[in-house]
Amino acid sequence: MTEAAVLVSRRDLVCEITLNRPAHRNAMSPEMLGPFQQVIDQVKADRDIRCVVITGNGASFCSGADFRSGILDRGNEQPHDASYGIYRPFLTILEVQVPVIAAMNGHAIGGGFGLGLVCDLRVANSEARYGANFARLGIHSGMAISYLLPRITSVPRAAELLFTGRVFSGTEAAEMGIANYAVEPGAVLSKSRELAAEIAACAPVAVRMMKRSLYRGLNWDPKAAGELEAFAQSRTLEMADAKEGVAALLEKRQPQFRGD
Repeated sequence: MTEAAVLVSRRDLVCEITLNRPAHRNAMSPEMLGPFQQVIDQVKADRDIRCVVITGNGASFCSGADFRSGILDRGNEQPHDASYGIYRPFLTILEVQVPVIAAMNGHAIGGGFGLGLVCDLRVANSEARYGANFARLGIHSGMAISYLLPRITSVPRAAELLFTGRVFSGTEAAEMGIANYAVEPGAVLSKSRELAAEIAACAPVAVRMMKRSLYRGLNWDPKAAGELEAFAQSRTLEMADAKEGVAALLEKRQPQFRGD
């Protein structure tokens, strides 16, 4: 029997969600999208949950879209709907009323990095690699990363990371304010559980209301930004540079971009 792509468990008042495709670096694939959406819907409906922890099984948190899986081949959908369809289930994390912690146990690249950014708090593996490498693939960012990153860190820092597609360590992520904590590899989940327990011990209604006030005060709307990004991403995916970038990634070589 094939093991579930998304696992869910409860630890007292905390819900833990685990991406469970370790052999594929927990990449976003068709078999993960539906189950992840179902789990988030369950979390939203459960009034007893006070905090959520999202992590990955194996050496990666999430490596972004699984280009080998045919995830962008979505039948009669418009190209931008196909792009947005990859990220839509993960963006519903934004609808969860209680705090969500990304226990980024391992590498988180591209859309996987965006998955961490849509969470409220992030605990990074000090030795793992993180980043929005889209420019190095010849495509526009997705998962609302171009919206989230400058608000979480700063505009100049986000510009540098987006324009270069550079990846960086968990230690650097904490130094830039992207991660709340960077801890040794084996301590990411335990630190996240410690933080979740601290949140769960607080008055639940007050925490939910403060989360709402926090984001309303920022005029927070990553889902709309994600929809806009999908248009730009789908356009770049049609270009020769994107085909070259993805091929180079899969072939583990440097891409040769031509600007078309």
